[in-house]
Amino acid sequence: MGTSIDTYKRFKPHILMVLGQLAYTLLYFLTEASFNHGMNPHVYVTYRHIVAGFVTLPFAYFLERNKRPKLTIALLLEIFVLSLLGVSLTLNMYFASLNYTSPTLLASMVNTIAALSFVLAVILRLEDANIRNPRGIAKVIGTLVSLAGVSGMTLYKGPVVKSLGRTLIYIHRGNGAVHENWSKGLILTAASCITWSMWYIMQAYTLKRYPAQLSLTTWMSFVGAAQSAFYTVAVQHKRTAWTMGLDIELWSTLYGGIVMSGLVVYIQLWCIEQKGPVFITVFNPVSTVLVAVVAYFVLGEKLYTGSIIGAVIVITGLYLLLWGKEDPQPESEEQEQCCTTHEDPMMQISAQP
Repeated sequence: MGTSIDTYKRFKPHILMVLGQLAYTLLYFLTEASFNHGMNPHVYVTYRHIVAGFVTLPFAYFLERNKRPKLTIALLLEIFVLSLLGVSLTLNMYFASLNYTSPTLLASMVNTIAALSFVLAVILRLEDANIRNPRGIAKVIGTLVSLAGVSGMTLYKGPVVKSLGRTLIYIHRGNGAVHENWSKGLILTAASCITWSMWYIMQAYTLKRYPAQLSLTTWMSFVGAAQSAFYTVAVQHKRTAWTMGLDIELWSTLYGGIVMSGLVVYIQLWCIEQKGPVFITVFNPVSTVLVAVVAYFVLGEKLYTGSIIGAVIVITGLYLLLWGKEDPQPESEEQEQCCTTHEDPMMQISAQP
């Protein structure tokens, strides 16, 4: 009995991260289904973060009551820019691209955020690319390989993988525009990954001045929702776009706000404290594989050889980068580092939509 408990405690972070990746896998298909049903992606981003803000608000208020520093005009401006990069601008581009590409491509592109963040961190001298040792070389090679994989996915679509026949679930494509503009979808996805990377770097600076993660998450959810609402109203004048019934649109919004922006974010923060940020990023490719398997075998989604080849290259580069970042340390030093991960500029590389 004692051995079983010890084993569970040892692998608890691993189990939680796998469950988190399962949650991300479901997110891609719920959002795609809601968009095919007619939901506006910008309305989805707005509603999702309103829900997320109200979910995290009571936890932030009570748990960080004595931890929150005083808000200044400079901090409010930082939060405004963080919300723009991390919520309204990035996620509006990201989920809009789902109308033109596929969940498999989006899940693969997310793996490049680690490499892009590393490049920005090196430029800003927040990360050391020491090419005099094997791990430094692995960082550089891993980054180049990941970016090469994305370039390959962008430039080479390739033939469609032969279907296995009848699929388990048939999804009706609600309008003809879905998945018709692959190039536009790739541009939107790539742009969202770049702004996401910028968000991680800026977040590292802000957390030093405002070390209340739940409160910062709540602020970004509400401010990002307001920004997204402003943009959505400007481009979408139909009042019907904002109405939802008891259908897939409502369930995907609640799932995104409560499960993804609430529960999964909490799981990630706990695992970061226990194992550090490098441990979290190792699990990113899990959702990539799961999305590809479900999309092809269950839903009958078209799978292109270019996406398969590019995804394999991206994942290979990612693991090279992660191996280079994970410096070998004694266990005691590793535990001490985990307690101060909020000072690591690459702390939240693992975060997804």
